[in-house]
Amino acid sequence: MMIRREVLALAASAAAMPYARLSAQAAAASAPGPRPVADFAALPFMEGPALSPDGTRVASKVAVGGKHYFSVAPLFGEAGPNLFQAGDSDINWWRWVNDDWLVIGIGDTVQFEGEDFYVRRALGVSARDSKMVQLAWREAAQGADQVIWVADDGTPRIRLALQKSIYLNDENFWPQVIEIDVSTGKWKTVVRPHPQVVSWYADGSGTVRMGVGATNEGRSLRLLYRDRDGDGFGIVDRANSRKGQKLLLPSLFLPEPGQALAIDDRDGFDALYKLDLKTMALGERVFGVAGHDIDGIATDRLQTRLLGVAVTETHPRVHWLDPDLAAMQASLDQAVPPGRRASIVSMDARRERFLVHVGAPDRPGTYYFVTAAGGKLQRLAYVNPRIGLGTLHPVRTIRYKARDGLEMSAVLTLPAGVEAKALPVVVMPHGGPFARDFEQWDWWSQFVADRGYAVVQPNYRGSSGYGTAFAEKGEGQWGLAMQDDLNDALAHLAREGLVDARRAAMIGASYGGYAAMRAAQRDGALYRCAVSFAGVSDLPALLRYDSRFLNSGRGNDWLRKQAPNLRDVSPINHPDQFSIPILLVHGKKDQRVPVKQSRELAERLRRAGKKLRYVEQPDGDHHLSREADRVQFLTELESFLKEHNPA
Repeated sequence: MMIRREVLALAASAAAMPYARLSAQAAAASAPGPRPVADFAALPFMEGPALSPDGTRVASKVAVGGKHYFSVAPLFGEAGPNLFQAGDSDINWWRWVNDDWLVIGIGDTVQFEGEDFYVRRALGVSARDSKMVQLAWREAAQGADQVIWVADDGTPRIRLALQKSIYLNDENFWPQVIEIDVSTGKWKTVVRPHPQVVSWYADGSGTVRMGVGATNEGRSLRLLYRDRDGDGFGIVDRANSRKGQKLLLPSLFLPEPGQALAIDDRDGFDALYKLDLKTMALGERVFGVAGHDIDGIATDRLQTRLLGVAVTETHPRVHWLDPDLAAMQASLDQAVPPGRRASIVSMDARRERFLVHVGAPDRPGTYYFVTAAGGKLQRLAYVNPRIGLGTLHPVRTIRYKARDGLEMSAVLTLPAGVEAKALPVVVMPHGGPFARDFEQWDWWSQFVADRGYAVVQPNYRGSSGYGTAFAEKGEGQWGLAMQDDLNDALAHLAREGLVDARRAAMIGASYGGYAAMRAAQRDGALYRCAVSFAGVSDLPALLRYDSRFLNSGRGNDWLRKQAPNLRDVSPINHPDQFSIPILLVHGKKDQRVPVKQSRELAERLRRAGKKLRYVEQPDGDHHLSREADRVQFLTELESFLKEHNPA
């Protein structure tokens, strides 16, 4: 089966899908000059599209009028999508149960006994009408949305792990597993709570095979296992985080008795291996990539069969191990024009109908529907209707060496139509810090490039994806060698003649926001200004905040190791050392990094007479989930750069 390249040009006019009509206001080409802020701030029109098992409907999160909705729509015909609102709650995930029913997870922050709790719930949603069914809401406590199995016989049954109490001394604090009909809400208990077991895992038949127990604030872990329903659980593995140990968890239970697949870094990079569940011994290496960790696996809808392995080198892709899917991917790769990439994002149960994303780092791209038999790509929706098929600013991966000789990569975005010589530059470190940047559509970097700046996103030491040794080089180096790596990327580009190092700024969010604060405090001689969104200014205070959460000990132990002295590398303790203007933006509803991390730094900087602008977003979160907050942030960013580091 081959997909002809020329059908892409016909797809927009040939599409007869509800989503295509709903997003038809897209501009087909880039407008001359800088684009409006709203073009970049727009929420993705469609996120996470998932085909129904029979391939006739698509479920996704969509943005209409700047607000998120959960949507289910037929692929063909005149009927429009059914849109479901979650009020102020987050729509976190969704999954098809059968052709007629889905289950979705929502979450919201509520106050109880003076404390904020992020409460998670599951809903059954009818694909045919607007019926919604609350799943064990009356019985549930804080966490009640962990789906560990979906029935394979077409019935609307799932198995769900949930808490029934928020009190640690109550046995129902520990999650139990129930089987529930999502169309009626009727349920029965499958596995009762086990003390200290915090999560459960089932195989493709629904048998609850494993549980993970945690004690000593999450530092001591144990793995419980059984072969079949009715057996007791036995401890098959233990780990102590203070000794650098970790549990080996299966990624997929195999049909063969006692066999699974697991991801491990025994050779220095995460790769996929066979795992003997009786001995917990790793066997044959199934898949790995030299020089890179794998990201995870792709399975069939019921999570019973391995189909492929996800990998990110310069960009994400799935290496399909299933021969038919490998052939499908090869046809897609041949069909799309040069410079674009096609990714299979969803498929029906028979793997005959597919949703495909076609895009590139310089364009947000488009979702298409295609069948294995027909091979004709039909447009489902633009990711960003304001930009549509427009091409913006080129992106590529570069390599450079840090001052100690460590080689690393960075993503470089250059403004289109401008000579790449002595450009003003923005250094944009990623958050995490155990994360990484790669070649993809990124609305922040594209916006900054659109304003005339080169943007470099270094994958500094401690970033993920480059093996265990590279990640470990970041330990103890927050604000120290990790900060030097950012400055060394700037120096490299200046030596290459691409940028003018005298016109540099640093912008970042979360850990990247911390790095921007640290640059303003420690490296003001290198930068003209800095911008932090949801940044961390006070590491000991973050440690105290995180200690409120269950099993936080392991994470707190890790954070304590990230610098020889956390106070010394906390920008809030050195307001007198800030030597350049800084913009601080933070959402009041941020649950990951509390708003006072920026609020209190702003107050200390004011008292020290430093130049700053502080913007607090009343309804903002850690991820700029609201379009209005995105517009405000980019508007503030543009104005700040124009004043302090004009292009």
